[in-house]
Amino acid sequence: MTTSQAPNIAKTVGTAHDRPASLDNPRSPRRPKGGNFEKNAWLFMRFSGLALIILTLGHMTIMLTLDNGVHRIDSAFVAQRWGQPFWQVWDLTMLWLAQLHGGNGVRTVIADYSRKDSTRFWLNVVLALSMILTVGLGTYAILTFNV
Repeated sequence: MTTSQAPNIAKTVGTAHDRPASLDNPRSPRRPKGGNFEKNAWLFMRFSGLALIILTLGHMTIMLTLDNGVHRIDSAFVAQRWGQPFWQVWDLTMLWLAQLHGGNGVRTVIADYSRKDSTRFWLNVVLALSMILTVGLGTYAILTFNV
């Protein structure tokens, strides 16, 4: 057979990533290679939001309704409270979760509304630096506060 007489044969796919998932196993789609950052970020937002609601309502109940309410809060009260490891962990957890939760939300807004890749990159850099600064200073204040 010459090339002019060869029948029209369909092109075969040579690499695994070009093959449709239905050819190998039609009931199980192929998993994407690499991580799934956006799914994990979405799950983090849900779980951290729930934890923040619990932590914040507990904080508000303790600070505003028990004993004498806001009238008892001064620097000595804060120093006494942050002198106990339980309250340090409680407030550090609130600080870190709130900052990461809010930063992840702002990262999503930046991804949705920035048009240029360079704009998105620099906005994310500014966001990351501000988050690091806020978490660092807040953690320093909670761990070293003394009257």
